[in-house]
Amino acid sequence: MAYQPHLSFRQIVNMNVGFFGIQFSFGLQQSSMSPIYKYLGADEATLPLLWLAGPVTGLLVQPLVGAMSDRTVTRWGRRTPYFLVGAILCSLGLLFMPFSATLWMAASLLWILDAANNVTMEPYRAFVSDKLAPPQHSLGFLTQSAFTGLGQTLAYLTPSLLVMLGMDKDATNGSHIPQVVVAAFLIGAFMSITSVLWSIRTTPELPPDAAELARLRAAGRPGIRAVLADIGQAMREMPPTMRQLAFVKLFQWYAMFCYWQYIMLSLSQTMYGTTDPASQGFRDAGLLNGQVGAFYNFIAFLAAFALVPFTRRFGAKRMHAACVAVAGACMLSIPMIREPALLFIPMVGIGLAWASMMGNPYVMLAGCIPPARTGVYMGIFNMFIVIPMIIQIFTLPLYYRGLLGGNPENVIRLAGVLMLCAAVAVLRVRLAPAAGAAGAPVLQPATRH
Repeated sequence: MAYQPHLSFRQIVNMNVGFFGIQFSFGLQQSSMSPIYKYLGADEATLPLLWLAGPVTGLLVQPLVGAMSDRTVTRWGRRTPYFLVGAILCSLGLLFMPFSATLWMAASLLWILDAANNVTMEPYRAFVSDKLAPPQHSLGFLTQSAFTGLGQTLAYLTPSLLVMLGMDKDATNGSHIPQVVVAAFLIGAFMSITSVLWSIRTTPELPPDAAELARLRAAGRPGIRAVLADIGQAMREMPPTMRQLAFVKLFQWYAMFCYWQYIMLSLSQTMYGTTDPASQGFRDAGLLNGQVGAFYNFIAFLAAFALVPFTRRFGAKRMHAACVAVAGACMLSIPMIREPALLFIPMVGIGLAWASMMGNPYVMLAGCIPPARTGVYMGIFNMFIVIPMIIQIFTLPLYYRGLLGGNPENVIRLAGVLMLCAAVAVLRVRLAPAAGAAGAPVLQPATRH
């Protein structure tokens, strides 16, 4: 593998700017897709099924793209062609989404948008691992986490900012979608492509050394059979640490999908006494959700950098357990709150967990996977995110009306319990032995999102 020089903080920031646009897109989905579906006539109990696009495309696309990028040789690099094409398609999906005329048009566009995001996401994580030497992994991945927080902060907050700038919060288009939401998606389309172009321009990939280049050329073009064989072999040889992290991600991502799908409906009910999409209270709840969502993502932006010295001192495992445990307690408190201003208190805990989820699991992962297979293992690791989401999509409608009483507040309570389970599970993970300095939480690869 090519020599990985020590990069300055400015260089690490530049290489991760593209993550800002990717996460602006995800933030728009998290904050706006459930309301958009409701505006277009979706049923509350089956709402999770309409979120199927993200986890399914992640399950199929990321391992394939990861394995293909491991075997790709172009003059632009191994990863760049993938996340550039993904960013272009993502921008197009964002451009058309708010003009959806029917429920199934919006659902279909979400499939395109999520596929594009997943084409971009996995090579971007592998790009950071390729570019940085192991002692800088924690800073690199937590900088990605910071841009996750910043991008999603602005995505959640954009409709409220547009209202402050004079847009009418009650003005809607022909599909009853608020015009401030339409404008936010158009801004997201611009952000998606320009931020990725910035990173491509400022941060070229490291060229493979002679031995690596010879290996890649001998392997030939990344045909589908070879790619599938790589994925199968990687899964059979998966390190024990990675297998244990799968249980952690099962709990935390089932919880987060519950939270994103139902938090706006929960707030609409607890704060405004309605879940009627035609009511002013429902639209006000959408703005409130944007504000508190922006706040927890801003906390994640700050926490991503603040966590670096604590992660170095106490280790990624302990810090992640602490962060998700706090988030679980905070989620359990949300349905008891009746004053909008008080909602910002539990958002601090959720922001801490969100920062940790976007960084610390990847710090733990980076210490146990071989460098030549970074792409395929990052793609497989993403499966541990999307499989819990798929399970949630097909199981929650089965017990939403029965066990949870058809109450969105109870979905948020369920999310809190699952986050506490994630905290217990992460403490049971056995990390690969570090090859670096004593006490360093960033683990050296045994051979090496």
